[in-house]
Amino acid sequence: MSFSKWIGASLGWSFGGPIGAIIGLALGSIVDAMADGKDNPFLGQGNPQQDRRRTTYRTQPHQRPQTQSGDFEVSLLILASIVIKADGKQDQRELDFVRQQFVNMYGKERANHAFTLFKNINKQSNISTRQVCLQIKQMMDHSSRLQLIHFLFGIAKADGTVTSDEERQIYTIAGYLGISSRDYESIKAMFYNSQENAYKILEIDKSATNDEIKKAYRKMAKKYHPDKVIHLGKEHQKGAEEKFRQVQMAYEQLQKEQRF
Repeated sequence: MSFSKWIGASLGWSFGGPIGAIIGLALGSIVDAMADGKDNPFLGQGNPQQDRRRTTYRTQPHQRPQTQSGDFEVSLLILASIVIKADGKQDQRELDFVRQQFVNMYGKERANHAFTLFKNINKQSNISTRQVCLQIKQMMDHSSRLQLIHFLFGIAKADGTVTSDEERQIYTIAGYLGISSRDYESIKAMFYNSQENAYKILEIDKSATNDEIKKAYRKMAKKYHPDKVIHLGKEHQKGAEEKFRQVQMAYEQLQKEQRF
């Protein structure tokens, strides 16, 4: 699959708004780097930026289009770039994590295309976190936004430690994305070792009764079920399955501790 076919095959609403502008700059850099035309993926394909007629950023909330795999992918690349640069340095392990996760999700060829785009997005220094997140919040469903936060914590933890700057940046992103503090703390707890993590993952207090624990488990299992992101494709269900396993493990831990 050529680069132009990949970038145009599965993008919907992300061709517009601030995300579309970021993509446009990144694609422009890629085209410039291939100016000799020999390996230019856009040669004979037309201008991919001219095919933006499908969506507009100002779509009303009740008319929210379904997020396609490419929309999620591009959103992830931009937010990953923001988080990686949060602590003022870019650790190679974090970059390798991004690449490996994309290989796992999309296969080597598509991952190579994605990482090429990511490197050019990463060079941009004037990306507005707020504007990007507000577009995602307006256009992307809640379950997919939760999946974004889970992936961002994975990137931050790739070098072994989530720094305070990275955590603060993810918290800011979560707020802009309309993620509640309880949902944020639930996902965050999946990346830390603490005796209270099981309670945080299930979004309950330590004083919760056995019945409340069971009720919380059913609620969280429904919220994090992989089928919630089935519209993004099987490649993104894998990440959702990890969250689902964490909920199951938290519940089993409390079952053992409370003996019910």
